[in-house]
Amino acid sequence: MLFAVLCKDKPNHLNLRMETRPPHVEWLNGLNAAGTLKIGGPFLDGDGKPCGSMLLIAADDLDGAKAIAAQDPYALAGLFESVEIKPYNWVFNNPEA
Repeated sequence: MLFAVLCKDKPNHLNLRMETRPPHVEWLNGLNAAGTLKIGGPFLDGDGKPCGSMLLIAADDLDGAKAIAAQDPYALAGLFESVEIKPYNWVFNNPEA
Protein backbone atom coordinates (compact mmCIF):
# COMPACT_ATOMS: atom_id res chain seq x y z
CA MET A 1 0.00 0.00 0.00
CA LEU A 2 1.18 3.53 -0.71
CA PHE A 3 1.29 6.41 1.75
CA ALA A 4 1.92 10.13 1.25
CA VAL A 5 4.10 11.61 3.98
CA LEU A 6 3.54 15.38 4.15
CA CYS A 7 5.99 17.26 6.35
CA LYS A 8 6.01 20.95 7.22
CA ASP A 9 9.26 22.46 8.51
CA LYS A 10 9.34 24.57 11.64
CA PRO A 11 9.71 28.27 10.80
CA ASN A 12 13.27 29.55 10.51
CA HIS A 13 14.82 26.06 10.44
CA LEU A 14 16.42 26.13 6.98
CA ASN A 15 19.90 25.83 8.55
CA LEU A 16 18.88 22.63 10.36
CA ARG A 17 17.48 21.26 7.10
CA MET A 18 20.71 21.97 5.23
CA GLU A 19 22.90 20.58 8.03
CA THR A 20 20.84 17.38 8.17
CA ARG A 21 20.48 16.97 4.41
CA PRO A 22 23.39 14.51 3.83
CA PRO A 23 22.06 11.83 6.23
CA HIS A 24 18.52 12.49 4.97
CA VAL A 25 19.59 11.87 1.37
CA GLU A 26 21.51 8.75 2.43
CA TRP A 27 18.37 7.46 4.19
CA LEU A 28 16.26 8.18 1.08
CA ASN A 29 18.79 6.37 -1.11
CA GLY A 30 18.37 3.31 1.13
CA LEU A 31 14.58 3.49 0.88
CA ASN A 32 14.88 3.86 -2.88
CA ALA A 33 17.20 0.86 -3.20
CA ALA A 34 14.74 -1.22 -1.15
CA GLY A 35 11.83 -0.19 -3.41
CA THR A 36 10.09 1.62 -0.54
CA LEU A 37 10.47 5.17 -1.87
CA LYS A 38 8.34 5.98 -4.91
CA ILE A 39 8.60 9.80 -5.00
CA GLY A 40 10.33 12.31 -2.80
CA GLY A 41 11.26 15.96 -2.67
CA PRO A 42 10.91 19.26 -0.84
CA PHE A 43 8.10 21.77 -0.83
CA LEU A 44 9.35 25.27 -1.69
CA ASP A 45 8.42 28.63 -0.22
CA GLY A 46 7.83 31.83 -2.20
CA ASP A 47 11.59 32.38 -2.45
CA GLY A 48 12.21 28.88 -3.81
CA LYS A 49 13.73 27.62 -0.54
CA PRO A 50 12.78 24.25 0.98
CA CYS A 51 10.09 24.49 3.66
CA GLY A 52 8.85 20.91 3.97
CA SER A 53 8.96 17.48 2.38
CA MET A 54 6.69 15.09 0.51
CA LEU A 55 7.42 11.39 0.24
CA LEU A 56 5.39 8.66 -1.38
CA ILE A 57 6.33 5.39 0.27
CA ALA A 58 5.22 1.77 0.20
CA ALA A 59 4.36 0.13 3.52
CA ASP A 60 2.17 -2.73 4.70
CA ASP A 61 -0.09 -0.45 6.73
CA LEU A 62 -0.34 2.95 8.38
CA ASP A 63 1.71 1.85 11.39
CA GLY A 64 4.47 0.68 9.05
CA ALA A 65 4.41 4.01 7.20
CA LYS A 66 4.63 5.87 10.52
CA ALA A 67 7.61 3.73 11.55
CA ILE A 68 9.39 4.49 8.27
CA ALA A 69 8.69 8.24 8.52
CA ALA A 70 9.94 8.31 12.12
CA GLN A 71 13.37 7.15 10.90
CA ASP A 72 13.86 10.21 8.67
CA PRO A 73 16.94 12.11 9.87
CA TYR A 74 14.97 15.33 9.44
CA ALA A 75 12.32 14.03 11.85
CA LEU A 76 14.96 12.80 14.28
CA ALA A 77 16.62 16.24 14.21
CA GLY A 78 13.34 17.96 15.10
CA LEU A 79 12.96 19.79 11.78
CA PHE A 80 9.26 19.22 11.28
CA GLU A 81 6.45 21.29 12.74
CA SER A 82 3.97 18.67 11.55
CA VAL A 83 3.87 15.33 9.75
CA GLU A 84 0.73 13.99 8.13
CA ILE A 85 0.59 10.46 6.69
CA LYS A 86 -2.27 9.49 4.39
CA PRO A 87 -3.05 6.37 2.37
CA TYR A 88 -2.59 7.17 -1.31
CA ASN A 89 -3.94 5.67 -4.54
CA TRP A 90 -1.55 6.48 -7.41
CA VAL A 91 -3.93 6.44 -10.39
CA PHE A 92 -2.31 8.51 -13.15
CA ASN A 93 1.24 8.09 -14.47
CA ASN A 94 2.05 5.26 -12.04
CA PRO A 95 4.94 3.39 -13.69
CA GLU A 96 4.00 0.23 -11.78
CA ALA A 97 0.41 0.19 -13.06
